[in-house]
Amino acid sequence: MKKLSGLTKLPQSGIRRMFDLAKDKQGVVSFCLGEPDFATPDYIVEAGKNSLLAGNTHYTDNAGLLETRKVIAAYLQEFDGITYDPVSEICMCTGAMEGLYLTMVTLFNQGDEVIVADPCYPNYLGQIAMTGAVPVPVPVYEEDGFVFRRKELEKAVTPKTKAILLNSPTNPTGGVTKGEDLQAVADIAVKYDLYVILDAVYKQLIYDDDSYENIASLEGMRERTLYIDSFSKSHAMTGWRIGYICGPKEVISQMPKLQENVVSCISAFIQDAAAEALRDKKRSDECVKAMRDEYRRRRDVFVDGLNSIDKISVVKPKGAFYLFVNIKETGLTSEEFCIRLLEEQNVLTSPGSAFGAMGEGYIRISYATSMDTIKEGLKRIRAFVAAL
Repeated sequence: MKKLSGLTKLPQSGIRRMFDLAKDKQGVVSFCLGEPDFATPDYIVEAGKNSLLAGNTHYTDNAGLLETRKVIAAYLQEFDGITYDPVSEICMCTGAMEGLYLTMVTLFNQGDEVIVADPCYPNYLGQIAMTGAVPVPVPVYEEDGFVFRRKELEKAVTPKTKAILLNSPTNPTGGVTKGEDLQAVADIAVKYDLYVILDAVYKQLIYDDDSYENIASLEGMRERTLYIDSFSKSHAMTGWRIGYICGPKEVISQMPKLQENVVSCISAFIQDAAAEALRDKKRSDECVKAMRDEYRRRRDVFVDGLNSIDKISVVKPKGAFYLFVNIKETGLTSEEFCIRLLEEQNVLTSPGSAFGAMGEGYIRISYATSMDTIKEGLKRIRAFVAAL
């Protein structure tokens, strides 16, 4: 038989590898996956059900239902202060993951370079590789809140650089890029004529009165920013697989024909449910706020508990629902720490090394789980570290 594609050699993410190690174990306390533990709000489920009952079970436009795109355009005008034409500058997609892939397939040619943070969400690296482009990791540091340093970011730019991938708030660190740090990214993108791919799926989960800033709102950036969002984290709709891409017409207009060759279109009833999620602003704001307030409460309990344990520490994240815990003083590698913590205390976490070289010496903990689980996890982590 002839050889398979070289893409089959892409490694499994360290997150899933840990998840697989734990799947047959009993009594595991899991902080591994980044998925809201809340159910999709009832009013959204009802909208999806009503759409199905109305017979909306057929193909839609490759770019998505125009009505849904209009609702998204109105939402972005209010929340982000940016106007997008729903006809030509918004494309629906199967979650933010497909949005990222469509964006990369549209933008990148073989050998193009894409700047990413190190550490970063590992699927970025896999998707970039799948397009034939080359990821260029730029270190970000705990003492800076895990955001790009201007000098190191600019130093990474070469004639082959095509784009900067910006995730804010960030998986795995919870860092938020704003103010001078955001302007630095914009300045470099304009100076070197680069695209910025903004993954904003956690933008509704920013805490402590930190405001959200969309880089597309800065001078010279709207025409070079590809903005990607979904309903997965904000409205607890991970299993619905619904997201969208916004950007300049000359880029977005190419995506429907690519979408046609990937998934054809997004299910009509799912788009109707997503539209209702945003259209009913009062209920949307209420459910998002309730989840965000609960995440904040969990974060604070977890951070205080972890920082009371010798040899480990964590900086309080500004957004998302992850803790990037510094375990360097334990003397264990991040993978050793996670595997032993699972074997000895039945606690499932993700090694920082799964997110890049700069993640070594850290573990990622998701606090998208119940307070009881967090308290039990803290007790077990404390016992594990004490026994080292």
